[in-house]
Amino acid sequence: MRIAIYTLGCKVNQYETQAMETILRERGHTLVGFDEAADAYIVNTCTVTAVSDKKSRQAIRRAQRLSPDAVVAVCGCYAQTTPEDIEALGVDLISGTGDRIGFLDELERTVRGRQQVHVDAVMRRREFQFLPAGGLDGRTRAMLKVEDGCVNFCTYCAIPYARGPVRSLPLEQAVCEAKRLVGEGYRELVLTGIEISSWGKDLRQGTSLIDLVEAVCRAAPELRIRLGSLEPRTITEDFCARASALANLCPHFHLSLQSGCDATLQRMNRKYDTARYLRSCALLRQYFDRPAITTDLIVGFPGETEEEFGQTLDFLRAARFAAMHIFPYSRRSGTPACDFPDQVPTAVKEERAHRAAAVAEALEADYLSGFLGQTVPVLFEEEKDGLWRGHAPNYIEVRAEGENLHNELRPVCIQSICGSLLRGTVVREA
Repeated sequence: MRIAIYTLGCKVNQYETQAMETILRERGHTLVGFDEAADAYIVNTCTVTAVSDKKSRQAIRRAQRLSPDAVVAVCGCYAQTTPEDIEALGVDLISGTGDRIGFLDELERTVRGRQQVHVDAVMRRREFQFLPAGGLDGRTRAMLKVEDGCVNFCTYCAIPYARGPVRSLPLEQAVCEAKRLVGEGYRELVLTGIEISSWGKDLRQGTSLIDLVEAVCRAAPELRIRLGSLEPRTITEDFCARASALANLCPHFHLSLQSGCDATLQRMNRKYDTARYLRSCALLRQYFDRPAITTDLIVGFPGETEEEFGQTLDFLRAARFAAMHIFPYSRRSGTPACDFPDQVPTAVKEERAHRAAAVAEALEADYLSGFLGQTVPVLFEEEKDGLWRGHAPNYIEVRAEGENLHNELRPVCIQSICGSLLRGTVVREA
């Protein structure tokens, strides 16, 4: 079959799509673009916000319009939490966030017009489903899902209900995958998951995330290793001391924040306060040279006053983030915060998002300015608008002129800042 896949959401979804691509190609199917005619379309959905739900529905309708006789199959978090919404759109196959191989088996058996729904009881999951890392030819960066599930139950978040309890990829299997990816020519590996700070808790072997990171880094020294989003309390003195000794670990740490106000954090059921978060930032800067500390921020959470939002803006400046993702609070049915009193009006949320973005832009410019005149190693990925595009170890995008730089790791002297990226010149080796 000719099969097209459209993916929304986080790196876990991206990883699972890459795994499905690999499996489908091994089975003899042809992958095509989502805007092309196909025999089957897969939409891998996200439900982190109402906007994500809307984009998922739009992608489904787009596939149905493009090829009315094609099979349309839907999986992912939105399909897991609200399968009835997907059923109403008249798709042919619905699966959730579990058993991706079984989903592909059903896709091959599905006949147009005979709707099938396969959504399991997510909270009963106990086994980690391994899927192959890597993806389409030509990529420089692979993702490896090492953890699935979350039991934090933040009051605003639907993801625990979509992904279930914590399940971890065994350390030995992660090491084997890293070694395999080196052999396939990858230069960088992202360890990702729904909540990777919880890695190992279900294995009951006394291991934690830093044990996994050390093992993978040492097993594949040729790979640059990146970490997915971290819970701030992961950053301890021991974690930093051990992590900073790993030469191939990228100094980019995405620490989930959501609010810079302690009262708001309590309503969110976050497990840290602002003082603990700043301690994490201080430790990272103590052990790493100019690490990129990035974060997510929710503005307009129920009950957030102007004073509380002001505290958040002050906190952003104190933390000195290199980059931020800012989201107006989105009500998610079934979460406690959906029914909280004092819901913030949409106009206020949008205005606060705009103000927070202005602070984020200034902080990012300040961080980037520190690299002017410096030489940084850049892993180049693709040519775009006449320049080669790649990323420094801190995940800052860098562009430079050159020839045939795909998958090449080259030193680049930074000469200018262009918005949120850097421009430079490749340093010729003597």
